[in-house]
Amino acid sequence: METTSFYAEQELATLGLKSYGCNVLISRNAKFYSPNTISIGNNVRIDDFCVLSGNIIIKNNIHIAAYCALYGGGNIIMEDNSGLSPRCTLLSATDDFSGEYMVGACVDMKYRNVIKGIISIGKYAQIGANSLVMPNVEIGEGVAVGAMSFVNRNLPEWSVCYGMPARKIRCREKKMLQFL
Repeated sequence: METTSFYAEQELATLGLKSYGCNVLISRNAKFYSPNTISIGNNVRIDDFCVLSGNIIIKNNIHIAAYCALYGGGNIIMEDNSGLSPRCTLLSATDDFSGEYMVGACVDMKYRNVIKGIISIGKYAQIGANSLVMPNVEIGEGVAVGAMSFVNRNLPEWSVCYGMPARKIRCREKKMLQFL
């Protein structure tokens, strides 16, 4: 068996994923925590140094670039043809930093308030490099999120959004749909 930077087809079964499809390329340098809660569709590529943990559904034709972190404590769903540019972080669960509670994984849960919610990334959406997505966010179909954006609210379909916090800047063209 030839060794490459991606797991071979027969090695994917040893990762313990809930499910995975055809033509899946996962870097040997990616890390999975609770892989039995992660589903991966067809034609998916996950690059070096990505961390995936929790309840995650990655559908079809998706690229997750290097150094991305997906924390699915509150569920993450990536629809077909969506993607993450390098160093994106998706936090579907986070501590309450208001000061009313303690924070951190080493603190007893009775002193913490963890905010959980679904992150949904629509078809054809792309999240720009170094962006952060918070819990309870729906990124609509066809959204392009600019690099280094902070996404803490829903973003409307077929829009270009960026900033801290991210907001709609303009509409996005749909010409890409002609290639389907």
